[in-house]
Amino acid sequence: MFAILSRLLGGNRLMARVARSASWIVLGYGASQAIRLASNLILTRLLFPEAFGLMALISVVTVGLTLFSDVGIAPSIAQSKRGDDPDFLNTAWTIQIIRGSILWVVACLLAYPAALFYDQPDLMQYLPIAALSLLIAGFNPTRIETAHRHLLMGRLTALDVLSQIIGIVVMVVLALIWQSVAALVVGGVATAVAKLALTWFYLPGDRNRLTWENTAVTELVTFGKWIFLSTVFWFFASQGDKAILGKFLSLEALGIYNIGYFLASFPLLLGLAVTGRIMIPVYREKADPVRIKRLRYGLSIGVVGLLVVMALAGPWLVDVLYDARYVSAGAIVVLLAAGLIPQVIGMTYDQAALAAGDSRRFFIYNAIRSSLQVGMLLVGAVYAGLIGAIIGMALAMALAHLVLIWLARAHGIWDARHDLLFFVVGGIAAAASLWLHKDAIAAMIAATQ
Repeated sequence: MFAILSRLLGGNRLMARVARSASWIVLGYGASQAIRLASNLILTRLLFPEAFGLMALISVVTVGLTLFSDVGIAPSIAQSKRGDDPDFLNTAWTIQIIRGSILWVVACLLAYPAALFYDQPDLMQYLPIAALSLLIAGFNPTRIETAHRHLLMGRLTALDVLSQIIGIVVMVVLALIWQSVAALVVGGVATAVAKLALTWFYLPGDRNRLTWENTAVTELVTFGKWIFLSTVFWFFASQGDKAILGKFLSLEALGIYNIGYFLASFPLLLGLAVTGRIMIPVYREKADPVRIKRLRYGLSIGVVGLLVVMALAGPWLVDVLYDARYVSAGAIVVLLAAGLIPQVIGMTYDQAALAAGDSRRFFIYNAIRSSLQVGMLLVGAVYAGLIGAIIGMALAMALAHLVLIWLARAHGIWDARHDLLFFVVGGIAAAASLWLHKDAIAAMIAATQ
């Protein structure tokens, strides 16, 4: 066993670097989620469900601003031939700072309209504070993206986890003192400050400086224009549920939904973290197709397996971890975990487009998927409330897979046998979990009507 692990993880071969990086990402993400879960359990006892609902609305705005302004700096550095050129990196850093500064100003301007739209006056006070994290993140060094480009994830993962620990300690201490949602807001800013300080001083490499090279700007903008449009639609895919449900649910119900989403989405977000960091280098360096196939099957087995576990154990997990105020989150975990399976099946395909510089097809896929998801979620919410919204989201993800097949075929990576196998296995497991927890789902529907 040790000899096999040594062969897999040793040396500087592409797949060895992939194995090491994937291991670090899984360990780092697992540690991060464990820390988040521990803090979540503490904070849900110190605060109240409405606090998590208000933070969900704040996140809709801040994440929306981030995605609506993403010019694709990270994937540009990952795939560009100039990805290690100091002038290219410093120009990207300069653009990043300008973007972060603009985002904070826009967040301040949006605080009043957002408060009116959601009928939550507290947004006027807390949104400008929360958005300071966007300003601070603009100064993060491009050495972060260099580490991702070369699959050197060890130190970066440790620094990410440490920054999160610092932020969560701040949250818990302030929650004890203030007993207010302000603890969550200020804790988020503290996390951003900690990450900036730790990566700036402890990641190896040259320090960034302000630079504006027209050639680099042209390359970044040319590649990034489709990324920008893609991330606009990605906002609706990743935050559309909270943005829409914020109008249909009370703050308490939205907070409970957010707890359920936090638990159910753990496997998906882990899978996306791994594929988003390792698949571009794998496709860019044209790894052996057999090894890519093995990597795809390994990722699918791991992530789909975790989703099935969450779908089967959701209500029990919520009962063990949370108090009676959050009992409805158990059924939400079941529904969301089952509904996210179609998205996981194709998660290794879209990065091939970015690795080939084909940001246009990447945009088309994201635009269609997000439009389907928002449209079907909205229709479901209007006619059947929360349960309808979740079902609409799941159906949209299944339909969007057809577009993903088109993208995968264009780059010669579609694996029909893989997709069929996991759709059948995932479908059977999802049906079993829904039948097993039908009573909990019925109780959740009654509680949210």
